[in-house]
Amino acid sequence: MFDGLRLAVSTLTVLPVRAGRWDRHTAAVAMSLAPLVGVLLGAILAAVGEGLRQLGSPALAVGAVTVTAAALLTRGLHLDGLADTVDALGSYRSGADALDIMKKSDIGPFGVAAIAATLLIQAATLTAAAPLMVITAWATGRLAITIACRQGVAAARPEGLGAMVASTVPLPIVLTAAALVAALAAAATPGRPWQGPVAVACASFAVVLLVRHCVRRFGGITGDVLGAAAETATTVTLLALTLNP
Repeated sequence: MFDGLRLAVSTLTVLPVRAGRWDRHTAAVAMSLAPLVGVLLGAILAAVGEGLRQLGSPALAVGAVTVTAAALLTRGLHLDGLADTVDALGSYRSGADALDIMKKSDIGPFGVAAIAATLLIQAATLTAAAPLMVITAWATGRLAITIACRQGVAAARPEGLGAMVASTVPLPIVLTAAALVAALAAAATPGRPWQGPVAVACASFAVVLLVRHCVRRFGGITGDVLGAAAETATTVTLLALTLNP
């Protein structure tokens, strides 16, 4: 368990934690604990945003600085994964041809547009997000990784991060993690306790659809797909939590 937690923190953040064991069993624990790492990231980002608000920073600056801090805390890996995945999907190619596009170091127009839209939406919604909403959004973003690594989802390549973590998390663990994040989400919207769980459900459904489409096009998941899933879930959650019907 401790090795899995260390692996989750070292893989999903820039925090100075050295990974211990690196095998399928440890990877399963790490991917199961990914939402907990999301809570940690969200708490740091919520503190950054709230600190700026207390100093009188404009709302747009609060959102922009917070998404910048999020990218720095994750080495920008999830944004890079989003760009690579969208470029591959936008090419309308499948299998090895699509995977080759994902491996290229450059970013195409689809990837640039995806990053720009994601950062814009996140920054805009963060201007209205309370601290617990921020924590919930990043926890849901890492819950997406747990969902993507559930048993039955294959890896697209025989090597790499995707091959190590694909199909490692049992479905009961996925459902338990989702329930815990949904409970956190309910607390984030006390006036409308239904809104938080609905936000998590919408984000999770979006991730299931994305992963299914990637499996159909690429043959399985990769590390880039995990990054795309995380950014998609975070963005959908922020949108849903900040709606004011």
